[in-house]
Amino acid sequence: MLILTRRLGESIRIGDDITVLITGVDQNKVKIGITSPRHIPIYREELYLKIQQENKEAAGVNEGDLDEMLELVTD
Repeated sequence: MLILTRRLGESIRIGDDITVLITGVDQNKVKIGITSPRHIPIYREELYLKIQQENKEAAGVNEGDLDEMLELVTD
């Protein structure tokens, strides 16, 4: 993990296309602005983890489900 120190108004570049700008600092909170191409999604960590979990659940097929599908096809 790379750890950097930035002050209000300073930024970090990630590759050629992504800029992270420190827009505010208030007690124990830091506000950041992120500029990136539209095709690169940006999520808060907790939302990203929830999306990943829901995708796993949606893709999951139980053994009983497969048996039911085979019965429908063979009938």
